[in-house]
Amino acid sequence: MRAIQVQEFGGPEVLRLADVPVPEPGDGEVLVRVTRAGINYADTHQRRNAYLAKAELPLIPGTEVAGVREDTGTRVVALTGTGGYAEYAIAPEALTVPIPDGVDDGTALALLVQGLTAWHLYRTSARIREGETVVVHAGAGGVGSLAVQLGRPMGAGRVIATASSEEKRALAVELGADAAVDGAPEGLADRLVAANGGRRVDVVFEMAGGDVFEQSLDALAPFGRLVAYGNASGEPNEVQTGRLMRRSAAVVGFWLMHCVGRHEMLAIPLADLFARAARGELRVIVGATYPLSEAARAHEDMQARRTTGKLLLDPAG
Repeated sequence: MRAIQVQEFGGPEVLRLADVPVPEPGDGEVLVRVTRAGINYADTHQRRNAYLAKAELPLIPGTEVAGVREDTGTRVVALTGTGGYAEYAIAPEALTVPIPDGVDDGTALALLVQGLTAWHLYRTSARIREGETVVVHAGAGGVGSLAVQLGRPMGAGRVIATASSEEKRALAVELGADAAVDGAPEGLADRLVAANGGRRVDVVFEMAGGDVFEQSLDALAPFGRLVAYGNASGEPNEVQTGRLMRRSAAVVGFWLMHCVGRHEMLAIPLADLFARAARGELRVIVGATYPLSEAARAHEDMQARRTTGKLLLDPAG
């Protein structure tokens, strides 16, 4: 089968098309004929072996696929861990979910990782209280575009998005943000406070790290929470206890992989997200679909912030 294989860690150029054997499922696993593979920012970290979970070479990247179960013919979406950038992938049966009728592959993939992440940012990590102001960084991105829309249903009183361009900020407002500001680090805390009518914000969903993290923490009101669910900048942060105590603030980390194996944290919220999408309450932004052979270009575009919404790979391309 055709697959993207990494023989050495590095930049996008290490993502090379290869011919490898079709994997064989073991006990509790299923073989999926992949129709679309999802691309996540975490894949760029995995490619460099800078992800939370260390990778081993040779590596076929890709943590999620949509396709057809070879044993039953059922359309499914699945978490694979690795191996998704290929024509066939293995997934644990417990992490393989049927796709409801009327839901396309891109929507299912967006809801599987980005949707579940956005859901848990509100419910599990931030534990939003009614009427609070929520800041969603990268409000036109995969997680951000869904988190913006979930704000009101989850109880937020005001949603402020950040984005890197006027076009992306306009999209965030169209999706339901009350305000959208430039997400550049310099002066970010002041812009967030100004967008909240001069008041500090209650919750920030943060995935950049570095200076954006620092500015976001500065913008928090007393008893505010910053939820860190990524580190796109690659820059580490350190937080002193005194800085937290001065505002009774909290910094919370979130990694979706800790939800794996917990039915109430995967299947139940995913069913909720599918239902919201089916009722038209959730607009899933599916961005570009790249041929499998152009996985490197997909990573380049994502890292350069040239993309919007959920990115996909077509194994037939």
